[in-house]
Amino acid sequence: MNAIAGWYYSIHNAIFPRLQQADGLAPLALRLYLVPVFWMAGTNKIANIDSTIEWFGNPDWGLGLPAPELMAYLAAYTEAIGALLLLIGLATRWVAIPLMITMLVAIFAVHWPNGWAAIADSGAQDIAVRLGAAKDILREHGNYNWLTAKGNFVILNNGIEFAVTYLIMLLVLLFTGGGRYVSVDYYLSRLAPAGR
Repeated sequence: MNAIAGWYYSIHNAIFPRLQQADGLAPLALRLYLVPVFWMAGTNKIANIDSTIEWFGNPDWGLGLPAPELMAYLAAYTEAIGALLLLIGLATRWVAIPLMITMLVAIFAVHWPNGWAAIADSGAQDIAVRLGAAKDILREHGNYNWLTAKGNFVILNNGIEFAVTYLIMLLVLLFTGGGRYVSVDYYLSRLAPAGR
């Protein structure tokens, strides 16, 4: 058993320490993945701020959040400015915190009642019946081939899956930062005096 462990670690140690010089690529990939997600969410809220405030505050068909105007502006600008900061890797750890808070609010205020899946299971009997009916209507009254040329129809379940995924990605950035060589944070840290 010791021989196997020694063999395993000799191969492991020959390969993985060499990856250290490229360890900034993983945080960069996370940042670049999250940029359009938060940019679109934030700028859409800003462009429709009155509707966003109404949705945040309405207890009947919206979220029923307290101080909806404040919450709408905070969420919108956190997402939009956060996307820009993630893009350049500036204040990555700091911006991850309010973005994680927006994801927690989204998880519990918006998506939680819908379960895990973002997209409904098309194999489930009731979902398959609904999709079949929608396809029949589109074939009869619409241009079904054009509508499906870029992909299949799905039923949005709107569960917590995507929000939790973004939350986990932000948690990783909170611990790793923006990444070596590929973030403004990295170069600013090199300018800071040692020990501070």
